[in-house]
Amino acid sequence: MLKKYISIICLFVIFSACDKLDELTKFDMEYSQRATIPSTTGINLPFDVFTPEMETNSESTFAVNDTRKDLIEEIRLTKLELVMISPDGADFSFLNSIEVYISADGFEEIRIASLDEVPEDAGSVIALDTSDTDLKEYIKSDEFSLRLNTVTDELMSTDHELEVNSTFFVDAKILGL
Repeated sequence: MLKKYISIICLFVIFSACDKLDELTKFDMEYSQRATIPSTTGINLPFDVFTPEMETNSESTFAVNDTRKDLIEEIRLTKLELVMISPDGADFSFLNSIEVYISADGFEEIRIASLDEVPEDAGSVIALDTSDTDLKEYIKSDEFSLRLNTVTDELMSTDHELEVNSTFFVDAKILGL
């Protein structure tokens, strides 16, 4: 009977250690890009804003987190936030809706975040709803870019510069298993 309890305790300790090891292979990757929404001549018409290509530096980030590209199980976008940079005092109330798409060399462009109705009282920071798509191939690429598809509901006389902050959750295999 004592051997049975010791076996159960040993199994519990082993599984607990595996869970703790698994947590060591999970981490976030954060990126920040700038984009400019140009002054408009009309409202309620969709138009695209492109960010410059962003180097992922994924291999070095993976190495810092003791993993490699071939050990990545999944990468998911957990947060996408837009921050108004200029003009001073501007907010996002001019937006009606926004969608964000990701693209990388050799992969089809896909939607990763959106906000169907931007509130009238939107401040200078808005969080978008993120998709639950596995983006590992995009982030493992050397570079990716974002396209913002926006619809405004008021005229803008000046360009609006914003920062696009994204957080990706990375889950890698434990010790290559």
